[in-house]
Amino acid sequence: MADFRTHLSVAAGGGGLLALAGWQADLWSSLQTLPVMVLTAFGGILPDIDSDHSHSVRLIFGVAAVLAVAAGAVLLRPWLTPGALLMTCGGLYIGVRYVLAPVFKRFSVHRGIWHSLLAAGLCGLATSAASYRLLEQPAWLAWVEGLALVLGCLIHLLLDELYSVDLAGTRIKRSFGSAFKLFDYREPINSVLMLLLACSTIPWLPPWSALGELWAQGSALWR
Repeated sequence: MADFRTHLSVAAGGGGLLALAGWQADLWSSLQTLPVMVLTAFGGILPDIDSDHSHSVRLIFGVAAVLAVAAGAVLLRPWLTPGALLMTCGGLYIGVRYVLAPVFKRFSVHRGIWHSLLAAGLCGLATSAASYRLLEQPAWLAWVEGLALVLGCLIHLLLDELYSVDLAGTRIKRSFGSAFKLFDYREPINSVLMLLLACSTIPWLPPWSALGELWAQGSALWR
């Protein structure tokens, strides 16, 4: 299994290449390259959210707490006084960072459902929906940001599988196949629940036509 530094550095490199390629092809502006790079790098550590003792867990829930505070400030501002809003946002940060994180660790298994293509897809859809609905980004950019996160997750899963192959000893470790999988075969109920959760994001997603146009532009540039 690749370590935290390897996951982060390779995903950041992949995000940098993606952002640069899109900028050079005039798909997005220079300012829009930053979220593409950041989301790809973040996706590169996201699957390790199910690890009990890792830098990824602390970083992921730290970022999630900050995002919860930002979303709470935007959504609750019209209904709360400044003092109440400040207390609520503080409660959101503490709840996500110091309450939700231990609960998540208690009920998650490393290389379980979060090391799967299904989880990567869910995270990508949720990112696109949040970008489009909460941040009010253009539809095409919301799709790009969701795909950037998925790319980072795929890089993580592929690195874990590559590290399961011992080239020096010409053998395959027992962990091979536990990272890059469609869903968690050991816990089908969890997989079904995650699939339903992914489907629940559909009403909030950007228009699919924007994704089709983005795909057509990318294909044309590739050819």
